Amino acid sequence: MLRSAQLLLKHGSRSKNIICYLRTLTSGNSLQSASLSTTSVSKDDYFAAIHHISNIVRREVHPERALNRMNLSVNSELVFRVLRSCSNSPTESLCFFSWARSHYTPTSVEFEELIKILIRHRKYESMWKTIQQMQKQQLTLSCDTLSFIIEEYGRNGLIDQAVEVFNKSTNLGCKQTVSVYNSLLFALCEVKMFHGAYALIRRMIRKGEVPDKRTYAILVNGWCSAGKMKEAQDFLEDMSKKGFNPPVRGRDLLIEGLLNAGYLESAKKMVRRMTKEGFVPDIATFNSLVETICKTEELQKTGQFDDAFSFFGEMKIKGHSPNRPVYTMLITMCGRGGRFVEAANYLVEMTELGLAPISRCFDMVTDGLKNCGKHDLAKRIEQLEVSLQRV
Repeated sequence: MLRSAQLLLKHGSRSKNIICYLRTLTSGNSLQSASLSTTSVSKDDYFAAIHHISNIVRREVHPERALNRMNLSVNSELVFRVLRSCSNSPTESLCFFSWARSHYTPTSVEFEELIKILIRHRKYESMWKTIQQMQKQQLTLSCDTLSFIIEEYGRNGLIDQAVEVFNKSTNLGCKQTVSVYNSLLFALCEVKMFHGAYALIRRMIRKGEVPDKRTYAILVNGWCSAGKMKEAQDFLEDMSKKGFNPPVRGRDLLIEGLLNAGYLESAKKMVRRMTKEGFVPDIATFNSLVETICKTEELQKTGQFDDAFSFFGEMKIKGHSPNRPVYTMLITMCGRGGRFVEAANYLVEMTELGLAPISRCFDMVTDGLKNCGKHDLAKRIEQLEVSLQRV
């Protein structure tokens, strides 16, 4: 028995209702209009139907036969959602799209979803054939999809192909915007071609494009991940001299780059040096630093909380209000280290700032306080949780 038939038997009348519901959808309908339909089938049933069709696409030897028997009304919404659901099955997604094209005219949205699936799975030949089909329909690639293609080539070490796509971006209907430049910059940094990346930025400036935050972050992160701190600093200073200051300060970018590259100790030293010199890292940098410290397994095992507490206190002294994830990390870290009183203090502090702790933090703190004999404090924390639920 075919799997599609087995699925229908398994779900019974509900599956039949779902399939009937899908048949009522016209090519002009969207999910929103479908949900407002007078039919009794809900959004949950709609997505169950998408899941059912996706299973047929992924599992059937000849899915087109099962799909034809269903007599579906094929539209853009349906095709897009099935492709998204089958994103880990590139060959099957391509077969489904080929079947769907015989029943409706695809838009650029479905074409681009398929293109992303194919390049993620390195199906380059099929991807370019799909792009050619798209062009035959007088549809053009969006700059976001073009950038995605360039970056995927870079991730896989195919820098020549990434450069080729960049160079023919105009022929593909995309202008060489900052985002497209950034995608090639990313690809160059992925293969450690930093001098080529810096040359690309200079070309970008000559063409009248202004580097944005991501431009700086890509190159700084790349240099930091390769341990080339001096090159990253020289780059920021050179750009500053030319009048192109990054949207965030250079030292903050360097700290973020060090954290992303795993150089926690170097990042901490830089922050300490900045504060001694009277410079205050921005709130995002402080948050990233405290979160990274809290996630460090070595710190959690040894109970060495001093750095986290120190930087957290420094944030508040400098007028930076920590965000919810930072508080959650600190509470979790204290709980794992058995410091439940400090964790309780952070819970109270959070609520005073209008930040709602997650229930997991409350459970961990109250249980920990009870286990170490702090029953009165545990009761107060429980009362705090109840009072917040009433708000």
